[in-house]
Amino acid sequence: MKQALSILRFLSACAQRGEPAALVTLTDVTASAVRRPGEHMAIAADGSAIGSFSGGCIEAAVIAEAQEALADGAARLVRYGAGSRYIDIRLPCGGGIDLLFTPRPNPAVLAAAIATLEAREPLGLRLTRDGGIDIDAADRGTGWAAGGFHVRHDPDPRVAILGQGAEPLALLDVARAYGAGTLLLSPQEAIVAEAQARGSDAALLRVLGPSPALAIDRWTAVVALFHDHDWETGLLLQALDQRPFFIGAMGSLRTQAERRRRLAAAGGEAQAIDRIVGPIGLIHATRDPATLAISIMAQVAEAYEAFTAERAVTDRRDDGVERACDELCASSV
Repeated sequence: MKQALSILRFLSACAQRGEPAALVTLTDVTASAVRRPGEHMAIAADGSAIGSFSGGCIEAAVIAEAQEALADGAARLVRYGAGSRYIDIRLPCGGGIDLLFTPRPNPAVLAAAIATLEAREPLGLRLTRDGGIDIDAADRGTGWAAGGFHVRHDPDPRVAILGQGAEPLALLDVARAYGAGTLLLSPQEAIVAEAQARGSDAALLRVLGPSPALAIDRWTAVVALFHDHDWETGLLLQALDQRPFFIGAMGSLRTQAERRRRLAAAGGEAQAIDRIVGPIGLIHATRDPATLAISIMAQVAEAYEAFTAERAVTDRRDDGVERACDELCASSV
């Protein structure tokens, strides 16, 4: 969930103020529901909260339950909707959800979890029915296992926007509204200044070629929005070397063919160049910057969902192989 870091920070801030707060985690869903297992809310003793589990159908009841859990200091697993003891609280979708209430989560664990996500590393948490919380180093994904409920959170998506003209700022606004972090690089000083004024990281491109400001990770999407395509070749090669989860560039099919030729001539490998999506966007041939921005961000969000789902499976498989190797080595000693 994109709000995981904000929710953990909310709980940590409450702890630092000496204000009791509870972490509430969605553990199971029957039939259909608005949220998936692993989603959270954080609720302070005064009723202030962050996060949600429905369209407002049960949040008031969840806040009241959290306040009760804080008052008696006891964790609890509560069902809402179908099969709940609360017959007056129903979900419009007709389903049911189970929520695990963890009052006063360990501040040291919260700090470690926050540090992990701030370092842009995947986070695994293990929550127990008796109110325990710790870091799940084994990364078992999301679900009940090994005596607790395990949940995985990936770093929030980030969008590195490279370009000039009206399109970069339009995409910047849509990306920030979606909840993604942003980085903007442009050869136009006015665009860089405006991006910084809007609260984004931004840097001026002064020369053609790679930029030291383009430092990204696997949870970053790179979008090139240049009208002067000479700017993009070195930057795209630099981005490809860092293996972002998505990389795309603006322009027509003819522009994409020329882009591929330039990248190959500059030393790019064909397999890497194939990763560049072009023309970018789900709405083809749009010329309006705002529509293009929405079109691009929808494509980026779709790619992020697919990447994090695949990454979770890959990480668990690799971790299982590593543990098996360790056990084999230990048994042979």
